[in-house]
Amino acid sequence: MKENGSDPMETVMVNASAVYPVYIGGGLLDRCGELLPRHTAARRCAVITDDTVCPLYAPRLCRSLEAAGLEAVLYAVPAGEQHKTLSTYGSILNFLAESRITRSDCVVALGGGVAGDMAGFAAATYQRGIDFVQVPTTFLAASDASVGGKTAVDLPAGKNLAGAFWQPKAVLCDTDTFSTLPEDAFRDGTAETLKHGLIADKDFFHFLIETDMRENIDKVVRRNVEIKAAVVAEDEREQGRRKILNFGHTLGHAIEKCSGYRVSHGHAVATGMVLAARAAEALGYGGKGTLAAVLAACERYGLPTACPYSAGELYAAATGDKKRSGGHIDVVVLREVGRAETVRLDMEGLRAFTEAAL
Repeated sequence: MKENGSDPMETVMVNASAVYPVYIGGGLLDRCGELLPRHTAARRCAVITDDTVCPLYAPRLCRSLEAAGLEAVLYAVPAGEQHKTLSTYGSILNFLAESRITRSDCVVALGGGVAGDMAGFAAATYQRGIDFVQVPTTFLAASDASVGGKTAVDLPAGKNLAGAFWQPKAVLCDTDTFSTLPEDAFRDGTAETLKHGLIADKDFFHFLIETDMRENIDKVVRRNVEIKAAVVAEDEREQGRRKILNFGHTLGHAIEKCSGYRVSHGHAVATGMVLAARAAEALGYGGKGTLAAVLAACERYGLPTACPYSAGELYAAATGDKKRSGGHIDVVVLREVGRAETVRLDMEGLRAFTEAAL
């Protein structure tokens, strides 16, 4: 919906354990001071970002907050998945403490998914939980990571193994910030966007193939958020249906880990979707034609489709994935374009799935 008749800003509501809005539109960085007080009583904000985003957007965000009478303190962590660690998370907690942030204050996460994950996890655990607002600056974070309340850091054993579910008070997606993204970073967002169409909305998927995401960016972000919000509302803590959002992620995370996180999340997920579709078709879990659809979509947006690692390497990495439960792991398969389901595999089944994927 539109916020009002003349306002270009779109609003999508997320109905999880906490109900909150996702605002979408250009120029929202300059409106943070106006919008944030609608959703938190905080008068002091700890803005957590990374050292790439900080010089680009932190001054505007802080000026907007301060113009609205809010105090802003700023902390930038090193950019990149390789810094999404307990050590960096600990440094954020120390900054909050040294800045005398209290339970009545707020954390504002400014940046991509890495900054959002770490700032959110810090907000979830600092003084047993304080208010948290997401301000994503990447297509990937706006379309996926900023919505749904997952927060985490990586451990040496695997990705996102330490974390918490902690819903933000609001999400502010300024789509103008995507203009500074390198092409590869924008493609990361196209991978998760294609995933949403593949698992939940056939018409959206065909729209993405027939048009260009950049030319319809507000509409595309909105539909991404609508799809994810609907799934999260049904299964906030990933006990059932929310698992379909992990299409391509089991083997995608394995690719990330094998690469030492030199392969970005979106590129790894793109290859992971191709591998999952190939394995599912070969083993009779997936519908015919699904692999061709995934391959065509990835090629349309310049995403990788080939895996440089062996089945043995992927299997070893995948067995440490947080989606594993006891001796089983749930993998997501496409029954058809627009409809996904989970299949529970034991470890031998995962090994066969990984081998079939290649």
